[in-house]
Amino acid sequence: MTDQDKIKEMVSQCLQARDMAYCPYSRFPVGAAVLTADGTIITGCNVENASYGLTVCAERTAVQRAVAEGHRHFRAIAVTCDIKDRFVGPCGACRQVLMEFASDWTVYLTKPDGSYKETSLSELLPLAFTPGHLTQH
Repeated sequence: MTDQDKIKEMVSQCLQARDMAYCPYSRFPVGAAVLTADGTIITGCNVENASYGLTVCAERTAVQRAVAEGHRHFRAIAVTCDIKDRFVGPCGACRQVLMEFASDWTVYLTKPDGSYKETSLSELLPLAFTPGHLTQH
């Protein structure tokens, strides 16, 4: 499978994951698909809770699923929501969770129609706090 095919598959799977979101409070479904270093695609959706602080975003769900399946190295993530007129990035907490694993993620911000904008985690979270900072004190 070519890189372009992998991107298309990630975009398709993040759109499908969005449809699985549990979001009865915000009614704001989000889907994500991470691409691991070995080429596996793992999805996640947001899961809300009546105690709002316990809500888990799609990006974190996907990363946590991947980690639970033994993955620690990632290449990319595709993220989507229902906003049609602009590209929407991950929240700050999700950006920090992604940074835990690497700063060189490629990020595909995806609209509901499947169009996407390529960016990077370093662009979305400049001057980030990383695990490396903990070894430098």
